[in-house]
Amino acid sequence: MPEYTAPVRDMQFLLHDVLKVGESDIPGYDELEPDFTAAVLEEAGKLASEVLAPLNPVGDREGCVLENGVVRTPAGFREAYAKLREGGWMGLDCDPEYGGQGMPYILGTAVGEIFVSANMAFNMYQGLTHGAYSTINAHGTEEQKATFLPKMVEGIWSGTMNLTEPHCGTDLGLIRTRAEPQDDGTYRITGTKIFISAGDQDITENVIHLVLARAPGGGPGTKGISLFIVPKFLVNDDGSLGARNAVSVGNLEKKMGIHGNATCVMNYDGATGYLVGDLHKGMRNMFTMMNEARIGVGLQGYAQAEAAYQAAVAYARERLQGRAVTGPKNPDGPADPLIVHPDVRRMLMDQKGFVEGARAFVLWGAQMIDRHMRAGDQDAHGLISLMTPVIKGFLTDKGFESTVLAQQVFGGHGYIEETGMSQFVRDARITQIYEGANGIQALDLVGRKLGLDGGRHVMAFFEMVKDFIKENKDNDALNADFLEPLKAASKDLQAAGMFFMQHGMKNPDTALAGSHDFMHLFGHTCLGLMWARMAKSALAALEAGEGDAAFYQAKLATGRYYMARQLPATALHLRRIESGADPVMALDAEAF
Repeated sequence: MPEYTAPVRDMQFLLHDVLKVGESDIPGYDELEPDFTAAVLEEAGKLASEVLAPLNPVGDREGCVLENGVVRTPAGFREAYAKLREGGWMGLDCDPEYGGQGMPYILGTAVGEIFVSANMAFNMYQGLTHGAYSTINAHGTEEQKATFLPKMVEGIWSGTMNLTEPHCGTDLGLIRTRAEPQDDGTYRITGTKIFISAGDQDITENVIHLVLARAPGGGPGTKGISLFIVPKFLVNDDGSLGARNAVSVGNLEKKMGIHGNATCVMNYDGATGYLVGDLHKGMRNMFTMMNEARIGVGLQGYAQAEAAYQAAVAYARERLQGRAVTGPKNPDGPADPLIVHPDVRRMLMDQKGFVEGARAFVLWGAQMIDRHMRAGDQDAHGLISLMTPVIKGFLTDKGFESTVLAQQVFGGHGYIEETGMSQFVRDARITQIYEGANGIQALDLVGRKLGLDGGRHVMAFFEMVKDFIKENKDNDALNADFLEPLKAASKDLQAAGMFFMQHGMKNPDTALAGSHDFMHLFGHTCLGLMWARMAKSALAALEAGEGDAAFYQAKLATGRYYMARQLPATALHLRRIESGADPVMALDAEAF
């Protein structure tokens, strides 16, 4: 089965050479010294390699089981969760007031990638808890924070988000779950939620559900929805667990992947709930968790690609098949290893170029979140809001594609379960669907985010690209291979935006028919910028004679590949966008 090694060297390069966290004015970043971050990442990597990764195929094979109303997780999950809890990993970037370690979000993001690559289904239990923690911390009362957050941070209690119902997914305005006010200020929650990841399990003492429901007087649509805390077990005044709440698991979904995570049908039969934030403002409050989850799902996309890529590289080096067309590379053996063949190299380079660019993009995004949360920078908030659908949609589309490429390297052996490659493909597939399907992300990007604050944030991105190119125009080693392709991609992105402005108001279908291509065009441009920044740092290190020269040379070669072979896709996406809505909408519905 595949083995996993945390890419600590690459993360250190991004944190300290590219993003230069040690030079940042963001509060708390002064703690992110190279020795400290290396120690944290290496320890996380050890836990991932020795504990989590070996459980990945176990979770896939065994899945979760519903027994007498309780979900049983796969063998080893409870013990592994206990190790994470004992190590304080649950609260790495949580508020010290509630027992967290207070580290910046960017470090928690890097650690999160390591855990997701090792065992995505397992990590979802703590990932959803973190999102629930963030939502209660942002919108809950002081009493709610004191009651629920310390044990969620410690990992004794977990958290979930309950949005989807049998008759509605994306269109949450159709929610039917009811919230009936009680004399004591609580609400009685009644309804059914489906597709609830980590809805129940046997690894924590309590599950804190965040539930969207409709209270009286809210009116139709999403404006009438409120958000409630509904614990599995009620909590007594002294913090101990009380009676079982009227919430139960109706069924476990049979799924394509992430078998080790319980995807539940949740039944609320007059369960006690506590209002979070203002009445009828639940969607706004839930977006705290949804936006965090969308960035986390984008991370899942490339984290699964990283794990699959590592397995593909190992196989390509070992598997003997055919001879290199330029002459034998393994003359003493019966054949050459797969990695000598150009088409295998193409597949590996596609994966490597994507994963390393995506990692830089997400860590840069995490830095924007820290800049907003720790320094109050509203421009950073606007920028990461713009990028959230790109991170979620583009990185999961390409992440799934990368796992398929990794499987392809194995040939027929990738299709059988013995090698474990199909699990990466099956697990990665959900990332394109949940937390808002990628078509919805594209519509959100074009329909909402581009025009956010008068288009100020997308213009700020264009200026960022323009300034980088201008600042480095005299760097001959950077210019032809990186700056010129980046400039061309940025022009394609601007042209696409202009096309939407000129035609979208007359025919909204024109913009929406091109939204998926625009999301990918934007994603490629973002990765192009990241690769240009990485190349600049690698060239500077080589010129200074610092560090591992082979690492920096490999970084440059990978970057050149991406700029030459992947970034030109922006021209194709622009051409599709400019074809308008007619080719897409030409057929009558009955003609399909």
